[in-house]
Amino acid sequence: MICLQLNYEFMENSKKQISFLSGPLSRWKEFTYLLDVCFDMFNGIRSLHFVGPCVTIFGSARFNNDHKYYKIAEEIAAGIAQMGFTIMTGGGPGIMEAANKGAKSVNGKSVGCNIKLPFEQKHNPYLDKWVTLDYFFTRKTILIKYSYAFVIMPGGFGTMDEFFEALTLVQTKKLNNFPLILFGKEFHEDLLKFMDDLVTAGTISKEDKDLIYVTDDVQEVINIVKNNGEIKSRLKEYNSPKAITWLFEKKIA
Repeated sequence: MICLQLNYEFMENSKKQISFLSGPLSRWKEFTYLLDVCFDMFNGIRSLHFVGPCVTIFGSARFNNDHKYYKIAEEIAAGIAQMGFTIMTGGGPGIMEAANKGAKSVNGKSVGCNIKLPFEQKHNPYLDKWVTLDYFFTRKTILIKYSYAFVIMPGGFGTMDEFFEALTLVQTKKLNNFPLILFGKEFHEDLLKFMDDLVTAGTISKEDKDLIYVTDDVQEVINIVKNNGEIKSRLKEYNSPKAITWLFEKKIA
């Protein structure tokens, strides 16, 4: 019964999104959609207000726990969590689960920003806190908002979408120059060649490629986060928000 209700809610939400993206609507429909988006964003911000400085790890939901990249994501997350960062993921299975699991293995903080899908993407069991959102674009904003670095593991369309969103924000200086770390040289070989082609075509600058670290070394990922000057600077400025009792706020333990 619960699954049927969740699927019904997803279908209704999908209809609203499809309708909105199909052209101009009545003023009332445009307004109600805007309110729905605002509530989705509000839900994400209120739910994750006390996560602290995060590192977001992106990657495929399709790798099971015996896949090499699953195990590597665990190691990376554990190393970063030991530095005091909260590990943030999309909250689902695969690489996301591995990263959250790695954080919990060293008693680090672990959070997720999930998304409603037709075959319900359940949150993984290694989360201290999670939120489930309706819209991919609000979810991407939340995944980026709280993070001081981004680790991009092998993945599919969703991972690439998240990667290029963060990369574009850094390139256009809408986001602080936090490190973007692309893990898996062989897996991303064609992607990197494509970027070389973009440089040749003049659609990006040669310096734009320098915004990305590419590695196969777990320790190098950890060292990049640990030694990054921009991160150190921002951490000095960070002030942990205080929980307000009458708003029923509670920090992550």
